[in-house]
Amino acid sequence: MEQLKYSSIFDIIGPIMIGPSSSHTAGAARIGKVVRKIFGERPDTVDIYLYESFAKTYRGHGTDIALVGGLLGMEPEDPRLSDSLKIAYEAGMEILFVPKQEKAEHPNMVQLKLTRGNHVLTVTGISIGGGNIQISEVNGFKLSLSLGMPTFVIVHQDVPGMIAHISQLFFDAEVNIGTMSVSREAVGEKAITVIETDERNEAVQNKIKAIDSVFSVSYFE
Repeated sequence: MEQLKYSSIFDIIGPIMIGPSSSHTAGAARIGKVVRKIFGERPDTVDIYLYESFAKTYRGHGTDIALVGGLLGMEPEDPRLSDSLKIAYEAGMEILFVPKQEKAEHPNMVQLKLTRGNHVLTVTGISIGGGNIQISEVNGFKLSLSLGMPTFVIVHQDVPGMIAHISQLFFDAEVNIGTMSVSREAVGEKAITVIETDERNEAVQNKIKAIDSVFSVSYFE
């Protein structure tokens, strides 16, 4: 009888693929993709802080490869997702996973810090089940962003007339605003405006980008 030889257990069971939990995989991939879209470019380094359930099972359930796949712009069902760590490494991205022991506001919570030169973004995301997510914080600003409606995330300088200018663009495009929230670091510093609309209209994004003192605009459907 021919004897089979294996160099490691992975030769028998194969590589770890996407796990059974949509919270740990589909939700994680969506968090990564949303964070990458807000950042607007490929980061050089990413520090990923995992909490509670994510911290305990992120390797076995594929949360790590799902988060990185999302950061690379992949959808949860992308066949390349299982190779995301390798793809990120080959692209020059440095990824650090940091499991945290302290309690969090949700058992499936992760905070990502993306850096490229002087561009730094910190986002906290929560996977709430069934592939659904919430963004609870961006650069220290508390949010409640579920992305269940067409949503604009606008980072801008806190200057007089900014909100009126932005609102006018939606009025001109005949797009009804469902909810709007504004947070700022301090008077005259950076601010974040989150707008949920009743209608889809990505074209408004470019008009907002053209406003002086607007740093970035992200649009989600």
